Amino acid sequence: MRISEILRLVWLNLSQNKFKVILTSIGIVVGSATIMMVLAIGTGGREEVAEQFKNLNAGAIDISCEGETSGGISFAMGGGDMIAFSMPDNNMPSGSISIGGGGSFGGGNDWGGFGEIFGFDGESTEKQEFVTLTTEDCEELSLFVQGIADATISYSTSASVEGGDLDSASYYTIAGVQDNYDTISNLEMSIGDFLTEENNENKEKVCVLGYSVAKEIFGSAYDAYDAEIYIDNRRYVVTGVLSEMGTVASGISPDTAVFIPYETGIKYITGSSISPTLTVIAEDVNQVDTVMADVETALADSYSDSTFTISDAGTKMEAASASNETLTLLLISMAVIVFIVGGIGIMNVLFVSVKERTNEIGILKALGCSRRDILLEFLLEASFTSLVGAVLGVLLSLGITPLVEIFSVRVSLSVSGAMLSLLFGVITGSIFGFYPAFKASRLIPVVALNQE
Repeated sequence: MRISEILRLVWLNLSQNKFKVILTSIGIVVGSATIMMVLAIGTGGREEVAEQFKNLNAGAIDISCEGETSGGISFAMGGGDMIAFSMPDNNMPSGSISIGGGGSFGGGNDWGGFGEIFGFDGESTEKQEFVTLTTEDCEELSLFVQGIADATISYSTSASVEGGDLDSASYYTIAGVQDNYDTISNLEMSIGDFLTEENNENKEKVCVLGYSVAKEIFGSAYDAYDAEIYIDNRRYVVTGVLSEMGTVASGISPDTAVFIPYETGIKYITGSSISPTLTVIAEDVNQVDTVMADVETALADSYSDSTFTISDAGTKMEAASASNETLTLLLISMAVIVFIVGGIGIMNVLFVSVKERTNEIGILKALGCSRRDILLEFLLEASFTSLVGAVLGVLLSLGITPLVEIFSVRVSLSVSGAMLSLLFGVITGSIFGFYPAFKASRLIPVVALNQE
């Protein structure tokens, strides 16, 4: 039998049983939609990770301090109650003071001139010392730690901002940074220039706006340039606006931040109550671990009682990528399971179809059709049924994409994903349809014709 005649038989059988074809392919529909969404979500996740870290240098190392000083003195009152207080000066001793019920003081330990009056019968409770990292620490690390190409220090706070199209004061993230922060964080300017060393040294009231901040306050980057805003009721001149980044660097989101000189922020906004982050760049990304160890050693020599958090951008990138890959693997596993279920459904329906069409198979064989022709006919029916399911699955995935995006899941559909989804559908139908087709081709004509 010619292939055209086989295809005609396949078309007649499928067109006469449209509803059965659709029901048979439901499993393939779900599997096809799943595999396409898996690829789209996986691709979207990789793109999102890439965007989140595109302004992070692979050799960037962030350093911040943990803990706080809480050396204290505890008082023992007459009823045995204790009162504790902290001594901010580490050169002063700490202990407990026992106050008798009659107002007299007792004790034993001597504390300068107060030893004759106060006694200490307890021990101080001292926590890890909190250190406020400074620009001097930044310079020292650059000088004494080998393998560091550049270093900067930054901090962030929140302050009220007025000006532009704002009807009332709004709170924004204010980032105090140095002039090299833009190069270290790979920031790009949309208009104007970034902060300079002179701005920082002179504590000038100038600022650079993130892209989203500029749009919210002035409507556009062009209108924001060289305009004025008020931060904590002080006038600042906008010297530049960043390009849209959509990313996070050193804990600061560039799009939603207002960047001011480091020293300006300390003088006019935060005072000394800041918790800055040091960022150093390793010359060789393959030596990041070595540089981190050297930085930790240098800080331990300077601040023996403090604990520092040291993390590198590469580890953050790898963790985010690993998380995305785990999610993708989970979704792929689900798609495989759905395909298997759909393939089993096609197999069952074909077995029933072979049973129902036994006489037809006997007639075809009596007319001279070979086993290959019968095998090919039923195999093509299975493949076309799964192809219909795969096409419906692709259309379904296109329809549900907007719903998925409502939940802030990035979906990146592609033609290659659709083609791969169709291919998987056809392969699944062909694999699970082969055995029923093989059974049909092995039927004996006389037995098939006598089958009721």
